[in-house]
Amino acid sequence: MNQQVLEQKKQIVADIASKMENAASTVVVEYRGLSVKEVTELRKTLREEGCEFAVYKNTMVQRASEQLGYDELLDSLKGPNAIAISTDAVAPARVLCKFAKKHEKLIVKAGVVDKKVVNADEIKALSTLPNKEGMISMLLGCLQSPIRSFAATVKAIADKDNAAEQTAE
Repeated sequence: MNQQVLEQKKQIVADIASKMENAASTVVVEYRGLSVKEVTELRKTLREEGCEFAVYKNTMVQRASEQLGYDELLDSLKGPNAIAISTDAVAPARVLCKFAKKHEKLIVKAGVVDKKVVNADEIKALSTLPNKEGMISMLLGCLQSPIRSFAATVKAIADKDNAAEQTAE
């Protein structure tokens, strides 16, 4: 093989490995049977959520996965695959699973979430979670709840004392 071609392939594998290592979530899907219009729609939706969607040769992704120690992912890398990569752990799963409900030809196969290889069922379960902003607002709501309850209790006591003073007058 030409040395220049070999170096290009090594660089592609290194780029894939770098993207997968720095990502919070990587999802492998089979896109066989989707039209160009459908794939374009999917790419647009993923891009809006901050995800990268790319088609690489399976051997390139396999080598990158082996470098990172994701050997369980190798079985999923057969057929026409694409990968969605994001720094948000939930976004690719949510977008791809929602799209797969409308387009049955898109098959979610496996992925890597927080450096752990997960199967399609785990990705589907992950897709039901809200996005990062939604989780933050839920957390803030939980943190505000005790404070809100305390403030309501103090106000109720103050109102009771005011009512008692007014009836005494």
